[in-house]
Amino acid sequence: MPRTPHPRTARRRRLLAAALTALAAAAATLSGSTPAAAADVNAARNAGYESGLSNWTCSAGSGSATGSPVHSGTGALKAAPTASDNATCSQTVPVKPGATYRLSADVQGSYVYLGASGTGTTDVSTWTPSATGWQQLSTTFTTGPATTSVTVYTHGWYGQPAYYADDFSVLGPDGGGGTDPGPQVPDAPGGLTTGAVTPSSVALSWAPVSGATGYTVYRDGTKYGSVNGTSATVSGLAAATSYRFQVSATNAAGESARSAPLTGTTAPSGSGGTPAVPRHAVTGYWQNFNNGATVQKISDVPAQYDIIAVAFADATTTPGAVSFSLDSAGLGGYTVDQFKADIKAKQAAGKSVILSVGGERGTVSVNDSASAANFATSLYTLMQQYGFDGVDIDLENGLNPTYMSQALRSLSQKAGGNLVLTMAPQTLDMQSTSGGYFQTALNVKDILTVVNMQYYNSGSMLGCDGKVYSQGTVDFLTALACIQLEGGLAPSQVGLGLPASTRGAGSGYADPSVVNAALDCLTKGTACGSFKPARTYPGLRGATTWSTNWDAASSNAWSNAVGPHVHGLP
Repeated sequence: MPRTPHPRTARRRRLLAAALTALAAAAATLSGSTPAAAADVNAARNAGYESGLSNWTCSAGSGSATGSPVHSGTGALKAAPTASDNATCSQTVPVKPGATYRLSADVQGSYVYLGASGTGTTDVSTWTPSATGWQQLSTTFTTGPATTSVTVYTHGWYGQPAYYADDFSVLGPDGGGGTDPGPQVPDAPGGLTTGAVTPSSVALSWAPVSGATGYTVYRDGTKYGSVNGTSATVSGLAAATSYRFQVSATNAAGESARSAPLTGTTAPSGSGGTPAVPRHAVTGYWQNFNNGATVQKISDVPAQYDIIAVAFADATTTPGAVSFSLDSAGLGGYTVDQFKADIKAKQAAGKSVILSVGGERGTVSVNDSASAANFATSLYTLMQQYGFDGVDIDLENGLNPTYMSQALRSLSQKAGGNLVLTMAPQTLDMQSTSGGYFQTALNVKDILTVVNMQYYNSGSMLGCDGKVYSQGTVDFLTALACIQLEGGLAPSQVGLGLPASTRGAGSGYADPSVVNAALDCLTKGTACGSFKPARTYPGLRGATTWSTNWDAASSNAWSNAVGPHVHGLP
């Protein structure tokens, strides 16, 4: 978050320009899956590459069969892009006119794409910027009224390392070519873990299963419900009670065995759960300095704000350690005792007050075990000293996911289950799950409250469909949020971060009406721009702003418009 409203550095713009130059030509669509009918077949031949490259054609001789790594069976595709070729490997499959097909494949590598062309309607593709292990890509397409064949393909990106593909599937009505082979009952899901808990709910997530079109969640041996994605929140539970959860994978061939059981325990009644914030929340940064915005006390912050992030804690001479000092003089004589009392009053009103670390000029570095321990210890000391409920990570000088995750887990162990943990990465930090910020968020997903990415001061950026969107638009907010929502974060862990006024940032201001439209698009599928997510995310956490002070300077126009809208989300 900026202490002074000005654009990002030239270096950041060069990085963005390089990223856009490399990827702007990509056209991809993340799409939800549609369960296949019982008579559906896999129209792809040699779908597991068990017969080498039979039935497949790869551009410029870029493809070869490999025995390692493989996702299943004994064969997989290895395709190597060059500076002038993106290693497209394709197959033309017979289809029925006017039918819907689910396209999927398991891939490894950087910038791997899966798509279909010649559909007779809208050609589709989807991609992953980084898959260090096997990752399933999937999308759907519908054929035109006269379409009897479609070309399906994978490809990499120019100058990138070789990518791998396996278990290719074009699942839908038989177009006359039969199946090779038909869909098989999927394997049981693995990696079942718990996430956020409340007195009445437990969030679950698990690893995707190749060939699965849906998943069934079981609670204490009884079916709870079915979902298309790899996460679910089981609600209607009793407080302070342990439950046994399992998940199975399903497709047209049937249902897999259930996963290994996992025990999850709800929070005590009245504890607020983890995180101790409302289902839909508004966060505001409060400035511990005077930069021309309205000077405030914590007590001046409007009631629309559920989380107040005090900006900022600063680095000390001890590696990893942070400190905080109230700028009493700059804030018109605001005393430490008044500050502490105001924090308690906000907490009594059901609000959370946390300490933000970093900001535009923050240079805190946590890059080894010693600095991770110093970070956690110093923050916990400040929490006890001032009464803060948690911490916001707003480091704009980069972070080490291994040691920052270690530090945050240590802090969680010290602070307990009601720790409020938020993050405020820049847009470039959340373009790929391989980035340090994104990795950190996924590493601490079970204790993470919300990631409020800064949708400003970045210039145009890539959305989850591979298209470039401009700041300040509904599409910019929804298409970039989609990356996080489809990249592993729960909807409750995603928020939209915007400046409260044009003075609050160098660029990227979005009118509150645009913010509200984006919230409706993501949660209800309405008020979208040209980009419409393949599914809705009614559990989306909400929105945040820089800052409550700039909001006050504009007569609280932002919180008066966005606050009630967030609190009225489904």
